Amino acid sequence: MRAVIYARYSSDNQREKSIEGQLRECMQYAEYNDISVIDTYIDRALTAKTDNRPNFQKMIKDSYKGAFDMILVWKLGRFSRNRYDSAHYKHLLKKNGVRVVSATETISSGSEGILLESVLEGMAEYYSAELSEKVKRGLTENALKGLWNGFDVAFLYNANQSMCVLWLQGLDERGNPRQCNEY
Repeated sequence: MRAVIYARYSSDNQREKSIEGQLRECMQYAEYNDISVIDTYIDRALTAKTDNRPNFQKMIKDSYKGAFDMILVWKLGRFSRNRYDSAHYKHLLKKNGVRVVSATETISSGSEGILLESVLEGMAEYYSAELSEKVKRGLTENALKGLWNGFDVAFLYNANQSMCVLWLQGLDERGNPRQCNEY
């Protein structure tokens, strides 16, 4: 059996260690199951909520060449966090004789495997949507309280709606500007 590994991480806040861990576990799975890994496809700082991932698209395109018959992923959520994209691309891959296999989620090939795989894909999409909602809520609450949201901000407005410059060296221990120079 010939396989490729697809690995990715979602945000700039994650590190290369995430990719290294995914590759290591996929390689262990391949070795244990006597699978030959012929290539890797890696997308860095790209969400799986869409299929707009260059190496993901290259992998799908390469599947038409017949060079591999399996895509190994650390978890199904690495492949896609959109159940419709997942179904679409798995259908294309199946036509090309390629299947997607999770190195860490045991999914049988029987009827119960169909149910489990759909639940795992739904949970991956749910996780992404819920995380997005929580982050937006937290950022909104911080903004409403006039707190700094942790990213580089060049300008902000104070309580009097006057524009201020945020000097990063002027933050207190809670991350709030010590002073605000009005303009």
